[in-house]
Amino acid sequence: MSTSAISRSLEPLGFSIPANVPTHWYNLNADLPSPVPPHLHPGTREPLTPEDLAPLFPMALIAQEVSTERYIEIPQVVREIYAQWRPAPLVRAHRLERELGTAARIYYKYEGVSPVGSHKPNTAVAQVYYNAIEGITRLTTETGAGQWGASLSMACSMLGLTCEVWQVRASYESKPYRRMQMETYGSVCHSSPSELTEAGRAILAETADTTGSLGMAISEAVEVAVGDPNAHYSLGSVLNHVMLHQSVIGIEALDQLDQAGETQADVVFGCAGGGSNLAGLSFPFIGKNLREGTTTRVVACEPAACPSLTQGEYRYDHGDVAGLTPLMKMYTLGTEFVPPAIHAGGLRYHGMAPMVSHTVNLGLMEAVAIEQEDAFAAGVLFARVEGIVPAPESTHAVAAAIAYARTVTEPEVIVIGLSGNGALDLPAYAEYV
Repeated sequence: MSTSAISRSLEPLGFSIPANVPTHWYNLNADLPSPVPPHLHPGTREPLTPEDLAPLFPMALIAQEVSTERYIEIPQVVREIYAQWRPAPLVRAHRLERELGTAARIYYKYEGVSPVGSHKPNTAVAQVYYNAIEGITRLTTETGAGQWGASLSMACSMLGLTCEVWQVRASYESKPYRRMQMETYGSVCHSSPSELTEAGRAILAETADTTGSLGMAISEAVEVAVGDPNAHYSLGSVLNHVMLHQSVIGIEALDQLDQAGETQADVVFGCAGGGSNLAGLSFPFIGKNLREGTTTRVVACEPAACPSLTQGEYRYDHGDVAGLTPLMKMYTLGTEFVPPAIHAGGLRYHGMAPMVSHTVNLGLMEAVAIEQEDAFAAGVLFARVEGIVPAPESTHAVAAAIAYARTVTEPEVIVIGLSGNGALDLPAYAEYV
């Protein structure tokens, strides 16, 4: 797309946006009792400066990465795109309640209504917008299950940028429809590790039969972005600005619970891989706990096959295998950890977002590890009583919520983050139906 066409795509269309589409993102950094440890330069191990991040990210996102403002205004163009599917519904799971015989009132916040079927466009649209206004014409990224790659591809197509995606080999081979979705939006998708980058070639030389990992795919995408002055790198999870953009989920959920006559949620369950869906849903609840004294519990539900929060170490580590990214203080299994080729490809990351890790370390959030068999069993049950086939990632939150709801004998409010639908993940369900 030409420069003039990109400029036109960044102009607001001017239509009336529903008032219940959030106008601001919420930043938990403003309310935390202690600040999130800073990211460090991989060479000097000193806190990063804006200049260190400029080769990868636009200045607006760099500013958001370190911001302590409680609320940051959402640009009009971004809100207009959000309005295509936001606010996402908060649904009372009456049939699930009856099936479980629980005294709890169960709600699920359903992000599967977005154009690509997950929560990922909440940050993809924002990131593409800020890159476009800085004059960037190309973005590179990694993706696991493919929801992030599809979301960034969609946002780039809407705002006039090109996109190149490195998809973890296990998911690239098992989820061809995600690749086709990215290509439909005009993007290019490679299996990672690939022969296209130095990082990929080095990994393949050592372990040619690797199933890949998000850490490997990040290395490849970062390497290519750094080598192109017209390109930036875009990350779908982990970083603070991604958590910020995803906060629209929890902002809406709080308002929707209030409209439903609920005084607060007792427990919030969200699946946890890199942390974006979990943070987006839960951070507004945690912020309310800190400011107003509410007592909502937040439970991060991660796969037992990749248990960064429940078995990892809380320390500084790289976000990628090649060591190209900043050092971040997070719960990590180590960059050398290659998870099994579990079907929940979006949760196959060795570490956890620094902000999520910090909230866990402060005791503001707890974590559980869910076995894959239990996750899919819960997904099948949910599909049969509520009608929605959850994304494999989301089934981890569903499983933890169901297990808890079975124990509830007095009225409680449970909120489940249903981060996406499984319409393109049905082969993963095959052995469970």
